[in-house]
Amino acid sequence: MRRLPALVAVTALAGFGLVGCSATAASSCPTPTDSSIASVVEATGDFGTTPTVTVRSPFIPSQAGTQTLIEGNGTRITTDDQLSLIDVTVLDAATGEQVGATKYSSDLTTATPITRLTQAVPAVAPLLKCVTEGSRVAVALPGDQVGAQGAQGFGLGEGDGAIFVFDVRKVFLPAADGADQYNAESGMPSVVRAPDGQPGIVTPAGDAPTEVRSQTIMKGDGDALTADSSVVIHVQGVAWGAKTTFASTWKNGAPGQAKVSALPPALASALEGQTVGSQVLVVVPADQTEQDQQILQAPAGTALVYVVDILGTVG
Repeated sequence: MRRLPALVAVTALAGFGLVGCSATAASSCPTPTDSSIASVVEATGDFGTTPTVTVRSPFIPSQAGTQTLIEGNGTRITTDDQLSLIDVTVLDAATGEQVGATKYSSDLTTATPITRLTQAVPAVAPLLKCVTEGSRVAVALPGDQVGAQGAQGFGLGEGDGAIFVFDVRKVFLPAADGADQYNAESGMPSVVRAPDGQPGIVTPAGDAPTEVRSQTIMKGDGDALTADSSVVIHVQGVAWGAKTTFASTWKNGAPGQAKVSALPPALASALEGQTVGSQVLVVVPADQTEQDQQILQAPAGTALVYVVDILGTVG
């Protein structure tokens, strides 16, 4: 049996910032249901623990499908690059033999990002759309969708179908989803947002502030951050007056994870006490960016502007 790799928690931004749906969309997502899978796959055991999975063999999936076995009530997966942590058991569809599994530890940081699995088996990603945190789902894939890389990784024969039983342990927001806040403070940059939530930064004419300043642009209703929080965030960083970013998790395709206290000082201070779902604007004057230069390879000799989306915490 193959053991799937666990999540490597990133505690410094060197590995974070440089590697790189709206409520309406989420509410319109239907719970995945495929009666053909429900009739052949059974998984017993508590959510978050290794399930006992039985497959009425031989089962040769002719098409892909997803069946929700336990429906959770947490955040919903609505985008392809949304960070989600899972445990999974993988079986040979034809024999019912278990060929892979994660650790199912009580420590959430040992769970595996869905994106790590979907790199090997891309066909899994669209089948997990609309699944909610706290759900257990069975996914069936025919052999031609498991692919050569997936088959090799799980020790399956060429053309063999597979059954995946996922426990979706944690789903992070795709973008800040809090309530817009009114800020009347002058001399601060303005923030615009694309339909997917990606922010754009417009700096005003004139000199940058000479002290650290921050504003809550959107106020979320999730847990408040402390210095010890391991936070998952999207970050957009630009030099004052620049047209391009020097750091962008949005462009890199995935949010980053870091302990709040490991962030550059101005960012850490601005995020402490903020809540999950919030978007925060931070301006750092040019003479206080030494740590930003070291951690985020920020340019020297200029003020920096950050927009941070707080997507969730781990642990």
